[in-house]
Amino acid sequence: MQGESVERESGEQDMAMAVQSSTYSAPAGSSDQNRGALAVVTTLFFMWGFCTVLNDALIPHLQSIFALTYLKASLIQLAFFGSYFLFAMPAGKLVEAIGYQRTMVVGLIAMSAGALLFVPAATTAQYAYFLAAQVVLAAGVTILQVSANPYVTILGSPETASSRLNLTQAFNTLGDTVAPYVGSVLLLGGEKAVTAPESGPALTAFRIHQAASVKMPYVSIAGMLLLLALAIAVYRFPRLEITRDFRPASYGEGNDSIWKHPHLLLGALACFIYVGAEVSIGSFLAKYLADPTIGHMTLQTAAKFVTIYWAGMMVGRFVGSAVMQRIAPNRLLALVGVGAAVMTLLSFFGTGHFAMWTILSVGLFNSIMFPTIFTLAVAELGPLTGRGSGLVVQAIVGGAVFPVMMGHLADAYSIHRAMFLPFLCYLYIIYYGISGYRISTKELQSHIEAA
Repeated sequence: MQGESVERESGEQDMAMAVQSSTYSAPAGSSDQNRGALAVVTTLFFMWGFCTVLNDALIPHLQSIFALTYLKASLIQLAFFGSYFLFAMPAGKLVEAIGYQRTMVVGLIAMSAGALLFVPAATTAQYAYFLAAQVVLAAGVTILQVSANPYVTILGSPETASSRLNLTQAFNTLGDTVAPYVGSVLLLGGEKAVTAPESGPALTAFRIHQAASVKMPYVSIAGMLLLLALAIAVYRFPRLEITRDFRPASYGEGNDSIWKHPHLLLGALACFIYVGAEVSIGSFLAKYLADPTIGHMTLQTAAKFVTIYWAGMMVGRFVGSAVMQRIAPNRLLALVGVGAAVMTLLSFFGTGHFAMWTILSVGLFNSIMFPTIFTLAVAELGPLTGRGSGLVVQAIVGGAVFPVMMGHLADAYSIHRAMFLPFLCYLYIIYYGISGYRISTKELQSHIEAA
């Protein structure tokens, strides 16, 4: 494939989801309209980031309530990120049917419904109900991801799409950063070293009492999501010419397929592996830091330290958005992949505060990975951009698979030794940034003939 590969210039590498052909033009709105719409959509990135990473505090909380092993606790992320696999493609079809704006509203309402389901889950103290609530909440997040990510990339110049998506993802990570601290106070703040009854009504009463702290935060989240849904519904977004699968009537069915684009397939795999690494680390980070051989602290204190992990991602995305104006995104992706691999390996071999700070620093290197993989994967897909983005979003299911694998390793060995799994994941990210992202001449020729 090397002979067929085309090394894209720096400016070409920055392009993402918009097609370069005049057939698929950029937004019709003015730059002021686009900036206003971008600001409004950015609030969605914050909210789904907050709801996603709140799981990092919820997991140790439920682990204590239900005396869960690491493997059983990982079912929270399996339920949450499994929804991406189930709902990503239907969400893409929903965008085609009703457009970006209405799809965003649907996503927010679904998220609100999922948040409200935490109330009966806490009232009955049934772990299965918490998992069901996660599925509904994550279905809404999936719908937002499928509609908001491509919307941001086409809301302006294609040459700056990667930089623009990194900027909005920085606000997504602001939600990630705030969530662990809020969770440590509202979910873990009331935890005391109380021995749970062994069985019977006393155990049920104990679990109901401990789970009650979940109600207020998630009811508040549901209310905010409904208000945001109303705001999105009434806001006047600029009219876009490429909203329904980007497929003109003259485009022949069967001329092209997403399965004929190796850079997209390798990119979807990169997304699957990256999200798996990020979520695996975040899911068990509080427990990892609280381990006597690492941070030797309470879960509440450890959850506050998790904020540093996500803050590093936020800072890295703001910086990365600017750096990408000068450095090709694929090269920057390979560079941060090396950094994340090295820091994870050092934490794996280290102990005490050295292991603690090296694993926390991985957040900084994670920062630009998802938006950069996303834009590289869907580059030059033309009328297949909508379906390609759906495939990449569907690959976020890696966040369901890898935590289960890591939970199994933690139970079999230790949470410390389980950190070797994310290290292996980052090796593939390095490969994608160096070689896997490339578009072959055969792909480009197919795209030109199809258009």
